[in-house]
Amino acid sequence: MKQLILVRHGKSSWDDPKTADHDRPLKKRGFKDAKLVIKAFGTYMQSPLKVISSSANRALTTANLFKEGLQIADEDFTVVKEAYTFESSELLEVIKKQNNAIERLMVFGHNPAMTSLVNYLGDNYIENLPTTGLVVIDFDTDYWNEIENGKTLVSLFPKMFK
Repeated sequence: MKQLILVRHGKSSWDDPKTADHDRPLKKRGFKDAKLVIKAFGTYMQSPLKVISSSANRALTTANLFKEGLQIADEDFTVVKEAYTFESSELLEVIKKQNNAIERLMVFGHNPAMTSLVNYLGDNYIENLPTTGLVVIDFDTDYWNEIENGKTLVSLFPKMFK
């Protein structure tokens, strides 16, 4: 059994047009929304949990907020350069390459890849995974490279807690 938790990065800032996309920071709302979702997810979370994050500032900051809030150990947290993608097929390849000893994987990334993956892998259609949106999908397989036709267990969006 494999469990995938997909999290879209928090609301980011477009205030400085000179800032490269990879370097854009979170807005204050991104920090507030993360606290709401972390609190809610804490009731569902099961350990151990392996985390991978895009290297982009906004995704990595969001991932670090979850790491701290959920007390995820350093050795269970990895930045994966290839997770900085907007293509669901590329992000899926990153996921499928994970060690099969990992049962639960949390991935921090970007739209439209995240929304596409949630809909491709899960059984509950979501029109748009919002910033700091989190979706948990279970798979009846022991191998990451075989994940498909998953069951969407939980969808947590910041607006649910405001």
